[in-house]
Amino acid sequence: MAELGASPAFPRRLVNRSDGVPDAVAAARIELRQLRYFVSLAEELHFGRAAAREHIVQSALSQQVQRLERTLGVLLVNRTTRHIELTPAGARFLLEARQILEHVDRAAGLAQRLTSTPPALRMGLLDEGYEAVRPVLRAFRARHPEVELHQVQAGVPEQCRMLADGRLDAGIGRGCAIPARIASDLFRLDPLGVLLPPDHRLARLPVVPLAALAGETFLLPDETRAPELAEFVTEICRAAGFVPAPHPHTVQHLRAAVDLVAGGGCVTCAPASTADLAAPARWRPLAPAVPRYPWSILWRAERPTREVRLFVALARELSRAEGWRDPRAPRVDLAS
Repeated sequence: MAELGASPAFPRRLVNRSDGVPDAVAAARIELRQLRYFVSLAEELHFGRAAAREHIVQSALSQQVQRLERTLGVLLVNRTTRHIELTPAGARFLLEARQILEHVDRAAGLAQRLTSTPPALRMGLLDEGYEAVRPVLRAFRARHPEVELHQVQAGVPEQCRMLADGRLDAGIGRGCAIPARIASDLFRLDPLGVLLPPDHRLARLPVVPLAALAGETFLLPDETRAPELAEFVTEICRAAGFVPAPHPHTVQHLRAAVDLVAGGGCVTCAPASTADLAAPARWRPLAPAVPRYPWSILWRAERPTREVRLFVALARELSRAEGWRDPRAPRVDLAS
């Protein structure tokens, strides 16, 4: 990569007084996007991931960070051929940059609250039964009570259409095969399990080997509503050496799936975030290597609203704090 192993040249320091006060004229040339790019780089410590997070090419992000360093006259990031790290100045600048961006977002929010239309976030959800995003929604309500949060039940294909035509601000689902104009950010890997009838022979096991489900009739997600989930389940079954035999019926909601499974005659795969709503069916984790279903935030890539940026930032914050994206994280046994 062009940015590795090379440090920008700094002709001067951003100081013109003996008391160390920055040059206000030069500081005024700092752009907000440069601050955002630097914060993303500081949090990811990887040019490629930071560029993907900001939806720009890696070279553009690197150039903007170098321009910021030249404007400041301070090296913020040490670049080597193996890794990057913040300099002491970069670590201190990161704290201030975050505060600046928070102040800008707060100022924008204050200005928006003066208008007749309150700020709102229209969020698309596959089903109320999926708990994966609920902690983010609860934290968002608590942190941003001024934002009206409207939830719309829709599958990922419909979410993408609604995002494209402006009927939704953000959505939740597996970020695969989505249009280029829709941005996505993975925030949670959800252990996949199986819902079984309460008297099923495998319901007595604490963990169910995926191969043991060969020959079972699978209630697969509706292809028109959740094709990405149906594809994911089919892929892991094929990897285990069998093709799932589909149940002739389809359902639109998780509650209906639970009722059909509990009545006997079929099983269905569901993430751990559905385990609390499994009764009277039984949810059991899969083995030996538990597959994890990827949940992503979806939004329009072009000019996302302040509310969308706040929601995505909060999802990333909680994801890091809870270890939701770490595939090595110990699995919590939710079987009951």
